[in-house]
Amino acid sequence: MAGKAIVAVKAFYPGGRRRTASDRGNRGAGLKQKVLVLGAGGQLGRELQRTLPAGVECVPRMRAELDISDAVAVADCLRAVSPQLVINAAAYTAVDKAESEPAEAHRGNAEGPGVLAAACSEQGIRLIHISTDFVFDGAASQPYAPDAATAPLGEYGRSKREGEVAVQRLLPEALILRTGWVYSSFGGNFVKTMLRLMGERGELGVVTDQVGTPTWAHGLAEAVWAAAERPQLAGFYHWSDAGVCSWYDFAVAIYEEATALGLLSKPVKIRPIAAAEYPTPAQRPAYSVLDKTSSWRDFAMEGVHWRQQLREMLADYKEQADA
Repeated sequence: MAGKAIVAVKAFYPGGRRRTASDRGNRGAGLKQKVLVLGAGGQLGRELQRTLPAGVECVPRMRAELDISDAVAVADCLRAVSPQLVINAAAYTAVDKAESEPAEAHRGNAEGPGVLAAACSEQGIRLIHISTDFVFDGAASQPYAPDAATAPLGEYGRSKREGEVAVQRLLPEALILRTGWVYSSFGGNFVKTMLRLMGERGELGVVTDQVGTPTWAHGLAEAVWAAAERPQLAGFYHWSDAGVCSWYDFAVAIYEEATALGLLSKPVKIRPIAAAEYPTPAQRPAYSVLDKTSSWRDFAMEGVHWRQQLREMLADYKEQADA
């Protein structure tokens, strides 16, 4: 699929309104450029291709096609593609595995973004780099602002923070967009895992003392394209859907919405449990709600509640399954 964008059968605006032909013609009208999307096979990478604005040529590269920690390969790719913008959605995302593979996490999340930022700086290319809420320790009691102090708890968060520092040092004009709790119709994620387990079991225990905000990758992709349309923007921004919930709340909503759509047909009991009852190798932030105020303002986008986005994603997932 190198050099070819995926053509979407159907697309949405965040908030559930389907995009019309007129929308697609107007969205991105001022964004005439070639964009290199790294991590094109992941959840965000796939959605970036589905939401491609008019007038943009997307050149997707999957992880197997380009190792962003390979300086020679990165420089050669940038020269060959000659993009005006690089969107880096490539990352090492195995949070628990990172505890036993810190070198691999560092290579993908810290060394790689640094190599990419240096190459973009040398060739005069703009960079949008995707980061994570795991750079915070979760000790806050109010949403984390983009300039809040970072204090990652585990190897994944530390490697992502090191990547942020490298990008900002080597390419100060880069835009770094943090997000969290990402899900979509593609790949592995909490929503799809819950659908599978709810189809198999009659009872589930889900953590209730970790709080954040789910992020539909489709809406995240729209936010990235909105940022891409504004080359004057740089520095740190945050994006997730609006509202707050625990993993338990999220699971209950998944069950209710999926049942209403006919994706689930039998009753499932969902029990709230403490994180201590479900130990994992990596410690997660207890509170990872992000403050999106500056993004809503500067991207000229309204925040959409996470439950509405979940409803849209499940409808999209059902339609793809039916097809």
